[in-house]
Amino acid sequence: MIVRKPQILLLSLAVAAALTGCPKQEEQSPPAATAAAPAAAANELKLDESKLPAYNAFTVADLDASKDACTDFNGYVNEKWLNANEIPADRTSWGAFTILDERSVAVQHQLAEQAAAMKNATGIEKIVGDFWAAGMDEAKINSLGITPLKADLAAIDGLQNTAALADYLRSSAAKGENFLFGFGPEADFKNSAMNMAYASQGGLGLPDTTYYTDASKADKLNAYKAHVAKVLELSGVPAADAAKQAEDVIKFETRLAKASKSSVELSRDVSLYYNPVTVADADKLTPNFSWAAFFQAQGVAAPEKFSLAMPAFHQEVSKMLADTDPAAWRAYLRFHTVDGAAPYLSNEFVQENYAFYGKELNGQKEIKPRWKQVLGTIESDAGDAFGQMYVKVAFSPESKAKMEELVKNLAAALKDRIQNLAWMSDETKAKAIAKWETFTPKIGYPDKWRDWSGLSTTHDDYLGNVRAANAFNYKWALAKIGQPVDKTEWGMTPQTVNAYYNPLQNEIVFPAAILQPPFFDPNADDALNYGGIGAVIGHEMTHGYDDQGSRFGPTGNFENWWTPADSKGFAALTGKLVNQFNEYKVGDQKVNGSLTLGENIADLGGLATAYDALQKASAGKEDAKVDGFTRDQRFFFNWATVWRTKYTAENAKVRLATDPHAPAQFRAIGAPSNLPTFAAAFQCKAGAPMVRTGDKQVVIW
Repeated sequence: MIVRKPQILLLSLAVAAALTGCPKQEEQSPPAATAAAPAAAANELKLDESKLPAYNAFTVADLDASKDACTDFNGYVNEKWLNANEIPADRTSWGAFTILDERSVAVQHQLAEQAAAMKNATGIEKIVGDFWAAGMDEAKINSLGITPLKADLAAIDGLQNTAALADYLRSSAAKGENFLFGFGPEADFKNSAMNMAYASQGGLGLPDTTYYTDASKADKLNAYKAHVAKVLELSGVPAADAAKQAEDVIKFETRLAKASKSSVELSRDVSLYYNPVTVADADKLTPNFSWAAFFQAQGVAAPEKFSLAMPAFHQEVSKMLADTDPAAWRAYLRFHTVDGAAPYLSNEFVQENYAFYGKELNGQKEIKPRWKQVLGTIESDAGDAFGQMYVKVAFSPESKAKMEELVKNLAAALKDRIQNLAWMSDETKAKAIAKWETFTPKIGYPDKWRDWSGLSTTHDDYLGNVRAANAFNYKWALAKIGQPVDKTEWGMTPQTVNAYYNPLQNEIVFPAAILQPPFFDPNADDALNYGGIGAVIGHEMTHGYDDQGSRFGPTGNFENWWTPADSKGFAALTGKLVNQFNEYKVGDQKVNGSLTLGENIADLGGLATAYDALQKASAGKEDAKVDGFTRDQRFFFNWATVWRTKYTAENAKVRLATDPHAPAQFRAIGAPSNLPTFAAAFQCKAGAPMVRTGDKQVVIW
């Protein structure tokens, strides 16, 4: 189920909320929970491993001997498994990442139940337990229907003019309920040690601007219009009026979409987020929406400057405040208020939310069971608090130590690759190495946990807990504006199966949940670990040198450290990679090589770096075959296993339009096909599909 929430941290930069770089702090163990009842032992968290899903690690039994590794490497490694495993009905994709996510969710399930059962719980256990108990009380939630939103809807019904609408947008944003645009703190691109305020575009219910303007997506736009009408009708609007209001909402959002940047534009030009202006200049750009009044309403002192990102969007909003019928504004605000709260309301709202965002848009066959929905809410609203519980039972010190060794080895291999680049000048290499020297790795969990004191939750008010957390998180975020960046913060929770590079902090971050098979196994041989998490480490490091990460310097500031000739050479090489991925197709739809460029650069550099690191780690060691396969072959086997994924047809289409990552089947083969070491490992002949030579071969980092 897709739940759209107000955006607080604005800049994904294809990774996470961007902050700034720092030296690594002294290691700490996960802090103990806030003291609860005197009988602390009774409230001790425990994990029953027998109830967790099995790992999906590489095994030779998965290999399809009827296929040729040099012709169809993804099919050779993954097709047997993919054919034997269906996408679960409550999922839209299935593979290495999602299987580990199921395992993480299963751990969280046990912890949430334990937290809810604790006597006199306090601190993070009380927060998690309250969310769980309130969210699982389906009977009470169903008895309330639309009642929890009646005051909000009455306030919206009273909006009759431009001034009232602008005031409502400010006051609702102050509660952490801003559907129209993103607002919050990020590091200043030009002074990455300090946070500044950013305002970005938003306001759309569909995944991308193209859903409103591309004729090939007209069916989804029509389905969305029907969804809008249904939600309005469920909220109490008569059917005929709801249909008319839905037309107004679609026109409203289409106008916003035409003034917005697409996913492709945003993913390939990070500078779009940075447009520093004074408050007075911003007010001139948007005469019907005062930013001075907005800052005042948020309880934030008006800054000297803030980033009014995508200014054309905000100018359009200002025009719409004056020239759009207030009735259309009321329909838009009513719909998004109800739609945003739908997952926390009675079943008819939950089902309609799933019917469109899950089933229609992404091909999800069945709604997630309620317990998974509630865990998703806790992750979204109090994920860091939940993470403090997670790492106590699900992350070992041995894994952390082994990961630190791998990161060290990958970093050394990357440095060697940079120093030996034939296409880059010594001047630019020196700057690239200076950036390499400031890389900061973060592994497992934060050194310092966030303080959750002040968030008030209860056992019997699900939507109330969500709204309290939204407001709490929003105020916590706004308090950073104008303050030094906290270099201990993470952009992901420990229970997240993912990793990221943060250009404004020049850090690579690996949450605990991804440090499991097939990515990482402290008991596995080097070939599998370097082909899995080693390549992921290299991937995240290479993001510092992809087409967007390379625009940030060693301190995280947005700056140009390239000579003109090297910039031109880099563009030529990345252009070849764009062309390579443009040739891949899912059905009759091409992969967008421009949209996926950053991730493809990182895959190529990361895999090559991991291979080099494996050779150094294995130097002088016998290459004893395992199950008849060499070390190098097993390295590439695990790389492909990591990308073992299948998607629903609908989800694949959404990803092709919006996801900066290429479909997994092409990530399994794209980078290896450019590496001569792959061809050597499998004795591939020239001309084989997995062997790229001459102008077809891409070597960047």
